[in-house]
Amino acid sequence: MRVAFVGKGGVGKSSLAGTFARVLARTGERVLALDSDPMPGLAFSLGVERVDHGLPDEAIQEYEEEGRRRYRLRDGLTGTGAVEQYAVRGPDGVHFLQLGKARGPRWNNTRQHFGFQRVLDDLPGAGWSIVGDLPGGTRQPFMTWGRYAETFLVVIEPTSASVLTGRRLAGLAATDEAPRVAAVANKVRAPDDVEQIARRTGLQVVGAVPFDPHLATADRLGVALLDHDPEGSTAVAVASMVDTLRSGLEPS
Repeated sequence: MRVAFVGKGGVGKSSLAGTFARVLARTGERVLALDSDPMPGLAFSLGVERVDHGLPDEAIQEYEEEGRRRYRLRDGLTGTGAVEQYAVRGPDGVHFLQLGKARGPRWNNTRQHFGFQRVLDDLPGAGWSIVGDLPGGTRQPFMTWGRYAETFLVVIEPTSASVLTGRRLAGLAATDEAPRVAAVANKVRAPDDVEQIARRTGLQVVGAVPFDPHLATADRLGVALLDHDPEGSTAVAVASMVDTLRSGLEPS
């Protein structure tokens, strides 16, 4: 399974992606969680202690092409090798690798950016499941940061701005020849929220997650939701979504 979560910033995609990765790992899958969002988030929802460690400088080498400075993984290092060497082992056995966060006076992460891109082109294959947290918004997620995914899950909350983002992502999916794209209704409060999201975006809904105050509490405490409220409504909803996708059923 290769799944990438995308959506408007602040809709809860990182929380759901981290919970999804851990629940999936508990089924016996070997899971790699990828965070390509330039703002940290997935590490917290996974319960990983190191939250700002991308590929180290030693993994990336500089070279010149047509008079311009370029970067790539160092000679002899493959993307799969980078995962094996640098991914952090998190709770439930999830392996975690993230894009290096911007640093320095000019907020530069160019080296890590290009190194991480090369990893995406050579991810571990058979025997691995990939769960990705993509940058928020609509900046070509299907062909760039999420190009490894077989299924995109657009996280949408029942607000006009979030629904609009979901509709735009649905349109990009149609033009970019993306794999299966489905919606996850998050922070559901009203009985017709799920139906409204499906109708207004044109996306099928593969899961519905109720509004959960325990998420805010977990964020405040700095712990993963599964460690704070392992039997709560979000955990139950995500487990159901994992079962649905593993079974190969079409979203409903």
